[in-house]
Amino acid sequence: MAHILAVDDAKVIRLMVQSTLEKEGHKVTLAENGREALNFARDSSVDLVISDLNMPIMNGMVLAAALRNLENHRFTPILIMTTEDSDYKKAKARSSGASGWIQKPVDPERLLKAVNKTLAL
Repeated sequence: MAHILAVDDAKVIRLMVQSTLEKEGHKVTLAENGREALNFARDSSVDLVISDLNMPIMNGMVLAAALRNLENHRFTPILIMTTEDSDYKKAKARSSGASGWIQKPVDPERLLKAVNKTLAL
């Protein structure tokens, strides 16, 4: 199965994502902000990044752009999770390097559907 990097400043969200994905056989690495995720990603490859949009230290759009500058993550799919739903924010996230968008609140079923669809690309 896939190795997934899940990034969110809310511990409850990180644990829900981890539990849901590990039940499906995926390996999940957790980070609580973009800087922590980027530090991990510099030396490690993953099959998918799922990141919250609004986080302290480094937000999801900055993280997506930074990942696109790393050779080992130039083409890694990146899903952004957020409560925001404006077309402007979605377009900005895509231009930063995001592959897709997951609307919060995220339930396990929608999370799995988004992950499976993204990994099937």
